[in-house]
Amino acid sequence: MVNTHVNLSGFELDNPVIPASGTFGYGYEFAELYDINILGTFSFKGTTRDPRFGNPTPRIAECASGMLNSVGLQNPGVDQVIAEELPRLKKCFRKKVIANISGFSRDEYVCCAEKLAAQEQVGLIEVNVSCPNVHNGGMSFGTCPSSAAEITRAVKAVANHKPVYLKLTPNVTNVAEIAKACEDAGADGISLINTMLGMRIDLRKRKPVLANTMGGFSGKAVFPVALRMVWQVYEAVRIPIIGMGGVSSTEDVLEMMFAGASAVQIGAANLQNPFICKEIIEELPAVMERLNIQNLTDIIGAAHS
Repeated sequence: MVNTHVNLSGFELDNPVIPASGTFGYGYEFAELYDINILGTFSFKGTTRDPRFGNPTPRIAECASGMLNSVGLQNPGVDQVIAEELPRLKKCFRKKVIANISGFSRDEYVCCAEKLAAQEQVGLIEVNVSCPNVHNGGMSFGTCPSSAAEITRAVKAVANHKPVYLKLTPNVTNVAEIAKACEDAGADGISLINTMLGMRIDLRKRKPVLANTMGGFSGKAVFPVALRMVWQVYEAVRIPIIGMGGVSSTEDVLEMMFAGASAVQIGAANLQNPFICKEIIEELPAVMERLNIQNLTDIIGAAHS
């Protein structure tokens, strides 16, 4: 009997499969399709201090082996998430959830972290310093080691002893340097990668497809880049990593773990196939047996040896 359990800084998961923030809503939409309690956990929609309508439309563009999105952190704000979304989620999800937060200032990150860390349903705080779809916020904190470290320290101070993971952008020269700065500032773990920056042009209109001009590129095409960055960060830090970026199969999950991930998030694939996480979880034991893997924790970073 294989063992699929993993651990994220004391947060125990039945398996390493986690739907990524922004691709799974607040969970209850998918609960209409299958029992989402089979998931390791999931990261709910990115939450800011104040409600956000997001970016103007069009927000989505198709690409070969992927997609562009420029949603712009549309969400009802942290107070409404606590008052309405979490109680609704509790009716269909008995496990603790990952709270993904973002902001446009240090104080906004602190506000969201403090309020969500106080919620019993929240098991881990994921701090998004890497959103490429908003101006003057998000990614601006994640491209500079000192800024990422500043946000890390501020959130850790109010996190109510819950693990804090920094979600990093791939749109930098040295992601390992930023991850190390977050670790030194007290981060319990690292999530990577967020979307890459991309764009499309409408040849008939001779203008960018997205109203925001550029957006986040995700999907199968980014998997090799994400895998490489997980590998580099594993070499640089000693804290757990949640790997993501183009993951769309059970084999991708295991490849991420061999590169150094302790758990794996699945993003764009949820938008193509809403059952993808369920299918991967159900396939995982058989694939592990085929590859002679008894315990998933044994393969974390094993490709480095």
